[in-house]
Amino acid sequence: MTRVRGIDGYARGWIGVELDDGALVRVESAPTLAALCDPGCAVIGVDIPLGFPEKGWRAADFAARRRLGVRRNSIFLAPPASVWEEDEWVAANKLTRQLTGQGLTKQAYALRTKVLEANALSGMTEQPLREVHPELSFAAMNGSPLPYTKKTWNGVMARRALLAACGIAVPDDLGDAGTVPVDDVLDAAAAAWSAHRIAVGAATALPEQPELSSDGRPMAIWY
Repeated sequence: MTRVRGIDGYARGWIGVELDDGALVRVESAPTLAALCDPGCAVIGVDIPLGFPEKGWRAADFAARRRLGVRRNSIFLAPPASVWEEDEWVAANKLTRQLTGQGLTKQAYALRTKVLEANALSGMTEQPLREVHPELSFAAMNGSPLPYTKKTWNGVMARRALLAACGIAVPDDLGDAGTVPVDDVLDAAAAAWSAHRIAVGAATALPEQPELSSDGRPMAIWY
């Protein structure tokens, strides 16, 4: 059995989907990422940037944007490592301009707490975390980027159908996890799909030759 998990963040915490040999067996939410990170999993795919350069932008983000075409705006540019240490957006934005020549969006900075949480865990050898992105996963399932965003009815239905076609049947009733927004549940399931592909050696990394982060880890987005 190849056991993996896909995890996505949402406003009140994190949502995780577990697969055994590619089939959904569990969906659960938790206030912390650590609560969902089972070291017994072969791979844990998490939809959050893991690893940052000392300066400039990550090649992984540009490669993912090129791959996604019409859905390119779902990939935000992750700033250098030192930017995430800033406690206020104004200071973080100023430092980003100094290190990249461009500013930092408030939307990207709003993920700071989750980014720091995930990167602290990814530095632990017993946690098999890999960075994934659901829109890359869905584009791979579909053969091309999806035309509708995940916030629309058409987008939700298309994503759920793609998961089902891949053998990941998301139940109608998720119990306590059913209070999590629909798009986050589907994103976690897509992250699990990519985690399974990583575990069985079928996944693709962007870029193919990952750069190293400021602390020496490969920076790549897998799908």
